[in-house]
Amino acid sequence: MKRFLILGGVIMAVALGAGTASGQIIGPGGLPPAQPPPLPGPKIEVPKVPKMDELPERNYVPTTPRPSFSDKVNACLDEAAASGLAPGDRDSYVRACANSR
Repeated sequence: MKRFLILGGVIMAVALGAGTASGQIIGPGGLPPAQPPPLPGPKIEVPKVPKMDELPERNYVPTTPRPSFSDKVNACLDEAAASGLAPGDRDSYVRACANSR
């Protein structure tokens, strides 16, 4: 009886051990593909600390002079005349055109 228990224990150990180790056996396909290298981390920069007696830099956007309302009206009148509108229809077109610009 003692031999039967030892033989059964050995068979159980082999059966349980073979199931867990079978995933680690390299088959005829060769080695698995290598992992790609990790991506580099974000670049961290230290912000510039302003000095006490230094004025801050201002980045002003240069603006172009805006046309006056009379310039807009004249341009819209020219467009209305070029498109062939009658003089009675130009006033509503010019109002809408000049206010939308």
